[in-house]
Amino acid sequence: MMARVRTTIATSAVAMALLCAVGSTPVLAQTLNERLGSQAQSGTGTDRLLVDAKEIVYDNDKNTISASGDVQLNYQGRTLQADRVTYDRNTGRVYAEGNARLTDEKGGVTTGSRFELTDDFKNGFIDSLRVVQKTVENGVPVTTRFSSPRAERSEGETTVFERGTYTACEPCKENPEKPPLWQVKAAKIIHNNSEQTIYYEDATLEVYGIPVAYLPYFWTPDPTVKRKTGFLSPRYVYSNSLGYGLSVPFFWNLAPNYDLTITPTYLTRQGLLGQVEWRHRLDNGTYNIRASGISQQEPAAFLASPYGPGDRTERGSLESTGLFYLNERWKWGWDIALVSDKWFLQNYRIRSESLSSLYIKESISTLYLQGVGDRSFFDMRGYYFQGLSSTDWQKQQPVVAPVVDYNKRITPAGIGGELTIDANVTSLTRQAAQYQQVPKQLTYLFGLYETCAVFEKGSCLVRGISGATTRASVNLSWRREFIDQAGQVWTPFAYVRGDAFKVSPDLTGYQNNQLPNFISGDDEFSFRGMPAIGLEYRFPFVASLGTSGKQVIEPIAQIIARPSETRIGKLPNEDAQSLVFEDTSLFDWNKFSGYDRVEGGTRANVGIQYTVTGANDFYANLLFGQSYQIAGTNSFAKPDLVNTGLSSGLDTRVSDYVGRFQLSPNKNFTFVARGRFDKDNLDVNRIETGVTANFNPYIPFTASLTYARYAAQPEIGFDHRREGILTSGTWNITPNWYLTGSLLLDLDRYLLARDAFALQYAANPAAAVYNRQNSVYVSSMSVGLGYVDECTVFTVSYSVSPRDVSITSGEKDRNHTVLLRLELRTLGEVTFNQNIGGGESSQDGVAAK
Repeated sequence: MMARVRTTIATSAVAMALLCAVGSTPVLAQTLNERLGSQAQSGTGTDRLLVDAKEIVYDNDKNTISASGDVQLNYQGRTLQADRVTYDRNTGRVYAEGNARLTDEKGGVTTGSRFELTDDFKNGFIDSLRVVQKTVENGVPVTTRFSSPRAERSEGETTVFERGTYTACEPCKENPEKPPLWQVKAAKIIHNNSEQTIYYEDATLEVYGIPVAYLPYFWTPDPTVKRKTGFLSPRYVYSNSLGYGLSVPFFWNLAPNYDLTITPTYLTRQGLLGQVEWRHRLDNGTYNIRASGISQQEPAAFLASPYGPGDRTERGSLESTGLFYLNERWKWGWDIALVSDKWFLQNYRIRSESLSSLYIKESISTLYLQGVGDRSFFDMRGYYFQGLSSTDWQKQQPVVAPVVDYNKRITPAGIGGELTIDANVTSLTRQAAQYQQVPKQLTYLFGLYETCAVFEKGSCLVRGISGATTRASVNLSWRREFIDQAGQVWTPFAYVRGDAFKVSPDLTGYQNNQLPNFISGDDEFSFRGMPAIGLEYRFPFVASLGTSGKQVIEPIAQIIARPSETRIGKLPNEDAQSLVFEDTSLFDWNKFSGYDRVEGGTRANVGIQYTVTGANDFYANLLFGQSYQIAGTNSFAKPDLVNTGLSSGLDTRVSDYVGRFQLSPNKNFTFVARGRFDKDNLDVNRIETGVTANFNPYIPFTASLTYARYAAQPEIGFDHRREGILTSGTWNITPNWYLTGSLLLDLDRYLLARDAFALQYAANPAAAVYNRQNSVYVSSMSVGLGYVDECTVFTVSYSVSPRDVSITSGEKDRNHTVLLRLELRTLGEVTFNQNIGGGESSQDGVAAK
């Protein structure tokens, strides 16, 4: 046996490399010159081939050159390996036999028992072919596999697999001959590299070797394709109001940086729904435009106005989003949605990026400019809100423009510490004032929109005034931390806040003329100032637990001196209507959530905190505290237009107690409880508890459980106690199969008495009756089964979701939905969404059958 031979040569053919591996005779050199020209003579260029084999034999009688023994040929990033490679000079064919394997420049692997190729690899036949290609799809590695008893390769562009199979599934390790989860078998599979398309003729989809679907002809993009013109996966639709529907999206790849998707959907009851989406990527950002529209065949399937769109034939939506970078610090963009009516998006299941929540049903349009510095932040934007429920009156929705926020942090010279500048400007307009009766009564405007029976302070809240409101606020604050030799932590702080208001009420129109009962009906400019100085004290006592960890007991005290808040109840409150007094807000300098209110008076906040940290990620924390109004007016005891602060636990000189307990014995389990307790008898006014558990690696199960109970707060519109449980969990049955579910229980459910609806027009609307339900009510739930592996994603779920309270029955209509999704990676995805058991709610504007 000859010694192992290795040679490198500039060539465009395997044959020439084999010739040069034998020797450098004049005849071979002449042949080389004739075939390759000057590039081969110089030995330069990109067509460099390396041949490595244990033995190379030149047969002059047969005019063949053979390489044997772990033959490896490297050429233009491709590698051909085989037990034996033979070049026939008579036919110009290359034969690779025995464990033949070809790896292309992209990592694709082709194996076969025998290769028969031309000397440039562009044409030929392969027996017992197997091709493995590795790509990345949506960030997930995907491996695809072709196989065929015999395949033909032509012009280096097209491979034809006779009686071929295709799959993206891994073969069974224990039994590779076992059929994969799914595969496509076809009489002929044609892979065109230049078109990056795979064509299937006379094809059958098999699941575990069992035929489940037949297609005479179809095609899919090559797995390496990210964008390609063609049809996308179909989508099936059904509902009582729409009928059965099928949509087949068409993707048009116009250029590398812009495309168009057209999605026609035929609905048996309503006709043709058209959808189109344009996407465009520029040098400094991207934007898209989406439009949907339909001319309804049966408008009567929906309720008549104002309860639904039954009087509309033409319906549609226009949406756009965009994001552009001005430089590395500044960007601007938009998210805008315009709809023909408040029910369109939900009736036709239109995907919308403007929807804020499944439950709130609100579409939010915004235009913004944002900048970020090393220690600064700027944001300016405008908002347009569109309510999507029957009980939303668009005239009561504010148009907010602009909202400007600015924050800057500075380390001042001389005094040290940190200086912070916060500024906000908010301007909004509203056509119709928004009212709410307290205690809550069944009082509606036009039979749809909540209003007041008596427009007086104390019995009617003004959620929003009509007209225009503009406020500009600036807050300058300073704080610095000192630690003395005893370990005591002293943090002095000070701030000054200024607010300028311009209020221009609109008293024209129904109900707007009631505003003078609450605020001045004239245009008014006012100023509010709030200086403050304070000190926070902490004294952590640290004790070592040896190797087990440490414990810390930390008393905390804080005092803030400032004048009383002015103009309480005389100014609108748009952004500070929510107030929750709990452990997280105990030591806040200003406990109001927004700028429209500012806390005043001298107040002390005290508490004690105990913390234990130990081995194996053990952590425990306990906090308990209280707040005291020492001097001046208690901001939380004086009602404003929405009674913010009343029933908050801060509306008395001595507040309720607040506390928190957290326990994490290890990184897999956490329990947290926080609550507010009555200052006189420790009754629970507010409590929230939650448990999260991850039982891995012992049990492949994760779960969470949350319980909450809130006492009635009739002064701010919550007449009854609210109590509920939310739980969710996921069980990984196997590495591929999982079961998931969630459940929301309403433990304090109150329903309006069915005969009370007529009372909204009676002389005494306050006579409306709510009855407490003794049974536990399933407000919402979901359960799902899923399967995920390298080639398949399958989920089926059943869900029950709540609906808005119907003013005609007082019941909460619920939507029962079955959702099925099947994705065969690299082939496509199919989803099926079906409403069952009662159809749509009247709150969707759908007529009941």
